Amino acid sequence: MKSSGIGGQAVIEGVMMKNRERYAVAVRTPDQRIEVKQDIYTSASEKVKLLKLPILRGVLAFIESLVLGMKTLTYSAGFYEEEEEKKEKKNTVSKEKKEKQDGFFMGITVAISVVLAIGIFIILPFFIAGLFGRLISSQIVLRIVEGVIRLVLFIGYILLISQMKDIQRVFMYHGAEHKVINCIENGYDLTVENVRKASREHKRCGTSFMLIVMLISAVFFVFINTDVMWLRILLRILLIPVIAGISYEFIRFAGRSDSKVIAVLSRPGLLMQGLTTREPDDSMIEVAIASVEAVFDWQEYLADNGVKKNAGINKKKQAKAKQEAGNNVVSFQEAAGARSSLTKKDQEIAAAQEAEAEAEERRNRQKAKVRSGAVLMEEEEEEDDEILRALDKYFVDRPMKESPQEEKAGRNKKK
Repeated sequence: MKSSGIGGQAVIEGVMMKNRERYAVAVRTPDQRIEVKQDIYTSASEKVKLLKLPILRGVLAFIESLVLGMKTLTYSAGFYEEEEEKKEKKNTVSKEKKEKQDGFFMGITVAISVVLAIGIFIILPFFIAGLFGRLISSQIVLRIVEGVIRLVLFIGYILLISQMKDIQRVFMYHGAEHKVINCIENGYDLTVENVRKASREHKRCGTSFMLIVMLISAVFFVFINTDVMWLRILLRILLIPVIAGISYEFIRFAGRSDSKVIAVLSRPGLLMQGLTTREPDDSMIEVAIASVEAVFDWQEYLADNGVKKNAGINKKKQAKAKQEAGNNVVSFQEAAGARSSLTKKDQEIAAAQEAEAEAEERRNRQKAKVRSGAVLMEEEEEEDDEILRALDKYFVDRPMKESPQEEKAGRNKKK
């Protein structure tokens, strides 16, 4: 199945799903209801087209995912604040002013989170690796050690927070998020039973993105060669957007590919997801399904991808499509029968008219797909598939290069 294009994240007792500019947050409230909030998030790239360019779009996507993620986390946490109802009764601040305050504090929180992440995963490994400077003379080896330390800190951080009970539940909702997307993209109806059987691994996961960032940063930082310490630190910070952009392009590429090469490169990230996802219970799966259905017509998606037996698909639409297909077949057969009794010139005219009718039908189908946003995704996937086929041919089918001794022996044999 082709990529659905939907993505999301786990929140407190819930799941957020995003499909293009639409997103929805589904939360299991304390009284066990499923509360669903739908909204629109317009990307800055819609106003500034330059931000749609490769690398730049990755940097923007990273920043916007942080902002939207913090916003949805704040919303979900609101259901579980112990004094929330009392505060609402006493609060005399207007709703508009409160939203501005929430936005301000959310911006501060995101800024602090970014600074802490840079400090822990970029600056700290640099200074720890510097302690080995007396033992390791090679700067390249020292940078590799820095990369290993960064990776160890990242994995250690994940292992540490996974011991917290609240985080374990978030990881269970994270697993539910992956499973519902995998269920759809593997051609199954979105039911609790089908989702339960789906995989928790997904190539477009944020965990895979962060791991790719760590690995690519290790490669980039090897080439920073200056004796000025503050400049080395500054260059590492300045390269973060570039690294994030490249990592995003890889994750985006991998999410729509079945290439053997991409599968191998994606494997470390999928293994890391074993730490950040847990098997959800049925109530969590129900929340994830509610979030998806608020922003994505999965029945139409399955029908467009040729999946025949789908529970819940409108039977009238199926019957109408079947009737139209039958009418087209009859009309083409009638045209072919009539053409056989015509002169050669008339046959050519009739054939041209039939071809034009077929082309018009194809154009109508294409227009229908454009309205659903499918054509744009298909064109991008075709371009990606061409690149991936070239990669597969290069890595899988490429013959082994002969050694100098073998080449010499071959020349002597020809002589």
